[in-house]
This record gives sequence, C-alpha cells and structure tokens, in this order.
Amino acid sequence: MNFPLYIAKRYVRSKSSQNAVNIINFITFLVIVIGSAALFVVLSAFTGLKTFSLSFTDAFDPDMKAIPVSGKFFNISEDQEKQLSKIEGIASYAKEIEEKVLLQHREKSDIAYVKGIDKKYAKVTTLDSLFYGDWNIEDEQGVAGLGLVNSLGVSVFQTRNPLKILALKPGKGSLSKQGLANSYNTLPIVLSGVYQIEESLDKKYIFIHLPLAQALLEKQPNQISGLNFKLNPEVDVLALKNKITAIFSDKVLVKTRQELNSTLYKMLNTENIATYLIFTLVLIIALFNVVGAIIMMILDKQQNSKTLYNLGVTIKELRRIYFVQGILVTTAGGIIGILLGAFFVSIQLLFGLVSIGSIDYPVEFQLMNVLVVIATIVVLGIIASKIASSRITKKLITR
Repeated sequence: MNFPLYIAKRYVRSKSSQNAVNIINFITFLVIVIGSAALFVVLSAFTGLKTFSLSFTDAFDPDMKAIPVSGKFFNISEDQEKQLSKIEGIASYAKEIEEKVLLQHREKSDIAYVKGIDKKYAKVTTLDSLFYGDWNIEDEQGVAGLGLVNSLGVSVFQTRNPLKILALKPGKGSLSKQGLANSYNTLPIVLSGVYQIEESLDKKYIFIHLPLAQALLEKQPNQISGLNFKLNPEVDVLALKNKITAIFSDKVLVKTRQELNSTLYKMLNTENIATYLIFTLVLIIALFNVVGAIIMMILDKQQNSKTLYNLGVTIKELRRIYFVQGILVTTAGGIIGILLGAFFVSIQLLFGLVSIGSIDYPVEFQLMNVLVVIATIVVLGIIASKIASSRITKKLITR
C-alpha cells in the first residue's frame, strides 16, 4: 500500500488528544459539506430556471428556421419544396408569413404581429398544445394571445363583432389624410382559441391561415417570410444548413433555435457563470479553514512526524501525508455535500416546497452539475492541501 496514503487515512480516522483540534477539524469538514451542498443546489436551481425560461421560446421557435437574407419576404417554388422533402434529417417543415398589423375591436385597438401559418405548423412547434379553445386557423378564424384578447376585450367565437386586422397596403410615397382610409387592407377574424405562454409573447401574435395572411398583405401564394423545420434526432445540423441554403441559392439565412434566441442564451449563460464564480469564491474562503486545520494537525502530530523522520521517512513523504489527508477530507466533504444537495433538490422536485406564486420553483438534476461541484472541490482542496503541507520543513520536524 502507498505509505503516505496509509498514514493519511489513519490521521483522518483518528482523533487528536487535544479537544480544540477535534473541534476545528469537525467545523472544517462541516463547512466543506455545507459549501458543496449550497453550490450544487444553486446550480440545480439555475439549471431548472434556465430550462423554464427557454420553454417559453421553444413553443414558438422550431428546431431550425430559414429567413430571408435581405428584406422581409422570399419566394419558394414547387421544385424547391420537392427538394426540401427529399433532404434526410428533416422530419417536417412549415411555411409562414409575418408582418406588423393593427388590431381593432369596437373602440379598442392594439399593435401586434399577424402570423400566417399552414397546416404543418403544429408539427414543427408545440404552440397548439398551449391554448384554450380550438386550434382552428381556417375559414377566417384565428388564435390570439391572452394579452391581446384582454387588451381588446374580444372573446372566443364572437361572430357578431369580429376582430379586425388592418394591414398597410404595400406601396411608396406618403399617406394623405384623404387616402388614409384606403391605405389599409381589412380582414375580419373570429377567434377560435387563445394561447397563453408568457406576458410579452401573449401580446405579440395572432395566428391565421397562410393564404388569408398572404391575401391581407397582398403577397403571392409563393411569397413567405420564413420556413420552420422539425429535425430528426442526431442530425448533422451544419450539413443540413448548407443543403437548405444551396436550394435557395444563398438567399436565405438558416438559424437554429439557439441562434434565433442568441441574446437570451448569452444572458442565461453569463448569469450561470457569474453565479458559479460567486459561490466558488465562498468556497475558496471556506477552504482557508482546510489550510488552518491541516497546519493544526501538523503541529499536533509533530512528535509522530519526528518519529517517522527518524525511521527514514523523507520530508517530501511527510508533506505528501498531509497533502493526501487534505484531499481526502475535502473530497469526502464534497461528496457528502453533493448527496445532501441532491436530497434537497429531490424534495423540491417531488413536493415543490418552494414556489413562485402558483408555480413550483424549477430545479433540475444534471450530472454536469455533479461533475462541476466535484471538480471545484477537488481543485480547491489540492491547492489548500499543497499550501498547508508545504509548512513542513526539516527545521520544524527536528526541533
């Protein structure tokens, strides 16, 4: 057996003759456990919060989307659609057209985006599972966000006073007061359903059938503003991007879900790193206790070290004994802390003891968080043990 490891294990298990040293060792171990548990719980909570935040955009955003490189719209031909259907890795795709419009209902009005979608849209997003009423966007029916419904005072299946969508007619030049009334195309819509996801998104969109939206905006049947793709698992995303771009002769820009929400992803990742660094700083301060505890152990075991030195153990091996002891203490404390943190996370997942309003605070158990906490504790433990064990010198042992 490795001699320094054998002695270090005995020192970890044995108690000192001085009660003060035992108390210091216990407090040091307890600090490591609590610090590790806190770091794991915070990382799990932030992971859950990140997933919860991204779930709002996942309802609207497909796995991949093609948008025009310049302008708002681009053309898609039947031949291009046939080529898209032959690409392996694309489970389904849906066409859409989007533009800012004015919504009116009786004396109330609001600005929103009309999104014309085809029948395949429900296959590439999960929006149809997050609404009330019927997901019917045909026959001059549509689905609007709860925020728009509340601001306009419109109800579902209100046929006598339908919601009006006003879209500015395409053209150039300024609008005169006389021609203002003729500057808009108007489309009456009866709401068949209402979706509710998140406040800003609930005030943004009204969904109608693609041909209706194209007619409202005076666009041709082959003119669209985006293509939404549902991808098969484990597909080569980069290769798929190149194939789609080639079909449209580099006139479209293909983005993944993460690229569509790059600002949100960057913000969440930055917050995650900042949180980790803050709690790591707390652990660094806590692990100064490890340095002090090891030094106290060195002084307490001074006579034992002197005996070992006289028996032929080198100064380097004596340092290694206390170095290994420090790593054993920090690693054991880190593992117990992770188990304790996992217990709290499991309690939250099962019973939802902490809530935000009517929603249980989101937490998520991930193996990556376990590895991050263990790596942090081990690295900091190595540094602390190295600093403390370097205090052993020939002068200290022989005096």
